[in-house]
Amino acid sequence: MTERHPPEAILRLSTAYWASRCLHVIAQFGIADALGDEPQSAAALAAKTGTNADALHRILRAVCNYGIFTLRDGVFAHNAASRLLRSDNPASMRSLAQFMGLDFHWDVYRHLGHSLKTGESAALQVVRGGSFEYLRDHPDDGRIFNEAMVGKSFGQIAPVLGAYDFSGFKTIGDIGGGVGHLLAAILNAAPTAKGVLFDLPEVIAQAKARPNPRITYVGGDFFKDKVPACDLYVMMTVIHDWSDAESISIFRNLRGNAPSHAKLLLVEAIVDESATDSFPIDMDIEMLAFVHGPSAPRLSGKACSRSLASSSREPRRSAGCLGSSRQSPPSLRTRSRTCRGPRPPGLRRCAARSSARPRTASRNGSAPRRRPR
Repeated sequence: MTERHPPEAILRLSTAYWASRCLHVIAQFGIADALGDEPQSAAALAAKTGTNADALHRILRAVCNYGIFTLRDGVFAHNAASRLLRSDNPASMRSLAQFMGLDFHWDVYRHLGHSLKTGESAALQVVRGGSFEYLRDHPDDGRIFNEAMVGKSFGQIAPVLGAYDFSGFKTIGDIGGGVGHLLAAILNAAPTAKGVLFDLPEVIAQAKARPNPRITYVGGDFFKDKVPACDLYVMMTVIHDWSDAESISIFRNLRGNAPSHAKLLLVEAIVDESATDSFPIDMDIEMLAFVHGPSAPRLSGKACSRSLASSSREPRRSAGCLGSSRQSPPSLRTRSRTCRGPRPPGLRRCAARSSARPRTASRNGSAPRRRPR
C-alpha cells in the first residue's frame, strides 16, 4: 500500500463514512436491482425507486468514485462490483451493505468510546443483552445478517476447497454454519459424503427453506446441546466471536459426542500486525464493538490442549488439537496454524494448508448466539 501524504491520510479516513453511507442507502433502496443491462439516468432510476433524482445522482456518483457502478455521459451503468449489489446475484452482497447500514449497527459505533475506556462491547450500551439478543428480537434484521454472512463468504469458499481435501470423510458437520452455503460447496467437492448443518433453531428454519437432500439439519446451541457425531467438524469464522474460555467450552461440548477418529477444521483470519490495508485488522474493531473479544483467536496450542485435557476422563495423548486456515484479503497470504500438544479425546490434528490468495475476506452465516463479524 502506497503511503498517503499525512494530511490526506487523516482527511480520507476521517471522512470514509461519507462514501460507505452512500453504499448502505443504495443497497437499502434496491438501486442496483432497478438498474438493468442498459445504462440509465438518475431521474429514470429515481422514478422506479421512489427517490429524489438529484440526490440519487450525487450518491451514485460518490460510489462511482470508489469503482462501484460507472458514470458516463450523464447515465449510470453496472460494472462487476455494482452487480454484487443485485438481489438476484447468487453471490449478492446487498444484504452485507444493508446490515452495515442498519440503525443498530451505527448506534453501536456511536458508543465505541465505551469500548475504548472499558474493553467491553459497545453493543451492550445500545441494547440489553448485546447484539445477539437484538438480532433474536428483530427477525428482519436477523435475516439480513444471515444473508450478509452468506454474501461475505462466497469469496472464501473456493480457497477453502482448494486448501483442504474433504474427499476422505463420510459425514461432515458444519458447526455454526448458517444456512449451509459452505457445507453445500464442500459436499459438491466430496460427492460420497453426507452433511450435518448445526446452528440455532431459527437459523436452521431459514436454511430449510432451500433444503439439500444430502444435509441433515439440526437446531441447537453449541455451548450445551448435543452435536451429532461426524467424521469431520468444520467451523469457519466462528471461534473469532468468542473469548478463550468460551471457545474451550464450545470445543468441550463438541468433543462430548465426537468419535475418536474425528477431526476439527477451523478456518479463521489471523491478524498480521505488520500489515497495512488489512481486512482482519479492520474486522477486529467490529469484534471489539460488538462482542468484546478480539477477532483473531489468541488461544495457544498448549493452553488449548491443557484446558481440554483437564476435563477428560481419559489419559492425555500426543498429537494436535486444532487446525485453522487463514482466509483474508488479497494483500495477505492464506496459511495454516496447528495447535501442538496433547490431543483431547475425540479430536485429532487437522490443518488446511494453502498458499492461494483469496479474493475477499472472511465469512459466516448465522444470527444470535453467533456473533456478527
